[in-house]
Amino acid sequence: MTDEEVLGYVKASAVALGLALSEAQLQRVAVHLARTAGMATQLEAFALRVEDEPAEIFIPAPFPTTISAHEQL
Repeated sequence: MTDEEVLGYVKASAVALGLALSEAQLQRVAVHLARTAGMATQLEAFALRVEDEPAEIFIPAPFPTTISAHEQL
């Protein structure tokens, strides 16, 4: 995407989300979005093997079934 396209996307998204952003804020968000998109493009270009991303290492914490006394306050 070009810088103008990214800025257009940010402006349209702000309107859709009801965010009142100044022009300076829109520009900053567009810069960060373009940077993030660039990093994602680089990551997608890197060939990963199955063993490079072992999802089985992640184990989510159990969901609490009771509320402790200090959490009730």
